[in-house]
Amino acid sequence: MNASRILIVDDDENLRWVLQTQLQEMGYTAAAAGDGRAALEAIDREPPALVLTDLKMPGMTGMELLERVHREYPEIPVLIITAFGTIQSAVQAMRAGAYDYLTKPIDYDELGIAVSRVLEHSRLEREVRELRASLDRKYGFENIIGHSEALLSLLDTAARAAQSNSTILIHAETGTGKELLARAIHHNSRRRDKPFVTINCGAIPRDLLESELFGHVKGAFTGAMAHKAGKVEMADRGTLFLDEIGEMPGNLQVKLLRLLQQGELEKVGATAPVKVDVRFVAATHRNLRAMIEDGTFREDLYYRLAVIPLELPPLRDRAEDIPELVQHFFVKTKEEQGRPDLVLPPGLLPRFQDYRWPGNIRELENVIERIVVLARGEEIMLGDLPDFLRRERPAIDMLQLELPAGGISLEAVERELIVRALEKFHGNQTHAAKYLDISRKALIYRMEKHGIRKKAGEGEEEMEPAGDGEMG
Repeated sequence: MNASRILIVDDDENLRWVLQTQLQEMGYTAAAAGDGRAALEAIDREPPALVLTDLKMPGMTGMELLERVHREYPEIPVLIITAFGTIQSAVQAMRAGAYDYLTKPIDYDELGIAVSRVLEHSRLEREVRELRASLDRKYGFENIIGHSEALLSLLDTAARAAQSNSTILIHAETGTGKELLARAIHHNSRRRDKPFVTINCGAIPRDLLESELFGHVKGAFTGAMAHKAGKVEMADRGTLFLDEIGEMPGNLQVKLLRLLQQGELEKVGATAPVKVDVRFVAATHRNLRAMIEDGTFREDLYYRLAVIPLELPPLRDRAEDIPELVQHFFVKTKEEQGRPDLVLPPGLLPRFQDYRWPGNIRELENVIERIVVLARGEEIMLGDLPDFLRRERPAIDMLQLELPAGGISLEAVERELIVRALEKFHGNQTHAAKYLDISRKALIYRMEKHGIRKKAGEGEEEMEPAGDGEMG
């Protein structure tokens, strides 16, 4: 589309010529058509930025042309020309989709103003469409890379949940992309044009978290020199993402519960609550059910948050997605690092799939960046990979397994392996994690998941198996 091309449609040849001349003198490219059908043919050949058409024409009327353009070329605005005595027809045309109208005889100063205004409006609409398309590419569910059954099942549930206002609780290990999922949920909701605000409950000192979350009034405490809006108020009519909700202290859990129940927040130092309309998405890597049993997380708050629970699978449970993720990060990183000709041979991909990725997608992305930056030649070689990807893992068939005919619980097998590894190393988590080829952090996560608890009075490394725990 030519951003300055205007198509004039009128059966009056003299008026067409005058309008064309005037618009060209204003700096526009002007073309002309004598009737509606000729206009449609001209639009099909080269879509203009604006159609300027008379209402009364033989054959296809201006109203009929407007309806066709509005239906088939909705991005092209239409200005109507009408006689002074038929303004009612112009009003009907605007209801049918015309941007504005001009009356005969045409005032050419008004013509210039109207054309400038409609083209500026059209430009802004085009920029909004392009921005929307860019955001769709960046934050749509399709931006979450992978086609594994576990991931697709999650995204299907998340897409349906996005259309509601229900609170969502995402449970996932660190580095799996919790915030990316939360942004996709917001972007595909009815609140997509409103703010998406995020706060990491574990990254802010506890004595500052209340003010950061709920805001404060001037003089509420030493250093409160002015009123401050909190994250909740900033997210009004939009979405608030509460990352690492399991780190929220008990006194703030009570205030968050009231906010969820009543839609009201209390600023620090305020005497009256403030009404807000916020959609909440929370996330945690912690076992909230175990925390409820320990008395460190409120059960009533848990059920308020987990109206729609989503379990984001760790990377080790979607190994079939790893080659696609590797290629995505490799292409992205080599462009960022100025190495567009660097090649990653397909034969190295199994090395990435064989690793357990305890740090999940974040670890994978960081490893790819390291490889791209440090690669010696124009093709990635085995020697360019970090040691843990070069190292051959012990064959799994060395482990003696008896599979019962009636089936077996994979969760129970994982729990038993962890218990035995801890027993083998007398409760030393670091040694047990190394033996299981996972990080100590990942081991602790799985111990929480399966309810394997620390012995009372024992050191940090001493743990004992307990009754079955339940994932929150």
